[in-house]
Amino acid sequence: MTRIAMIGAVALLTACGSAEEGAPPLKPQLNTSIVVGPNGVRTSTGVSVRQGPVSLGIRL
Repeated sequence: MTRIAMIGAVALLTACGSAEEGAPPLKPQLNTSIVVGPNGVRTSTGVSVRQGPVSLGIRL
């Protein structure tokens, strides 16, 4: 599942990087966190795209 998420993240970031001239730019973000707590280690990865006030994201 993690491999699919990373492939999807790379595809999304690549698609957002090629905007046409004159179009407002999309701002992609990739977030990763590692949390160490009393219950063990947890990891989380998220991908989001922002254009003006609108944001669309996926977090696993």
